[in-house]
Amino acid sequence: MSIPPLRASPIIALCLVALASIHIDAQVPNTDWAQLGKFRDANAALPAPAPGESRVVFMGNSITEGWATHFDSLFPGKPYVGRGISGQTTPQMLVRFRQDVIALQPKVVVILGGTNDIAGNTGPATLEMIEGNLASMTELARANGIRVVLASVLPAADYPWRRGLDPAPKIVALNAWIKQYAEKTGAVYLDLHTPMADEHAGMKPELSSDGVHPNVAGFALMSPLTERAIAEALRR
Repeated sequence: MSIPPLRASPIIALCLVALASIHIDAQVPNTDWAQLGKFRDANAALPAPAPGESRVVFMGNSITEGWATHFDSLFPGKPYVGRGISGQTTPQMLVRFRQDVIALQPKVVVILGGTNDIAGNTGPATLEMIEGNLASMTELARANGIRVVLASVLPAADYPWRRGLDPAPKIVALNAWIKQYAEKTGAVYLDLHTPMADEHAGMKPELSSDGVHPNVAGFALMSPLTERAIAEALRR
């Protein structure tokens, strides 16, 4: 005796289709891991530097992104371009370095990154990995005639989004390497850590609301120090 085929009910069929869609969506990769799309239109709309213009690009993470919102008041009349993306780590910055820095033809790049690597935003990262990415960005810049300002990582005693990592001593160690590397390669070392750190190597409370991101007072402290570093880079 033959067994008649089982017939799926319409409800079961719909559930199977929905589950298949969920599975397919879960397998779709993030095709813009470095967020190359964020500044693509802005880069295309930015004209080439005028003759004699000393364009400066600031490459970084949320600290640079927040800083750039104050450029008009902190650096009035200066052709400074912010290219910071919140949450980014140095490998992401390295991936977009050609598009967001080299293609804009600056005379100087200010590189401020590494704290999100220590926080593990894109997975575990050793200091050597961070150092390699900072060195690669520096080498790319110099190969394209761009002078480099390497900023220290800002002080942080803890990360609000990832507690308990004790980042302060790691930041101090990374900054020691950045300073040594800058001296060895002819880049300008911008020490923002020393004037912003408290006695525990965390951020001074009056300079930040969360211990990581500078407030208006923090950016006001950073900016003249950065201006001096840019001027030094342009003299070299």
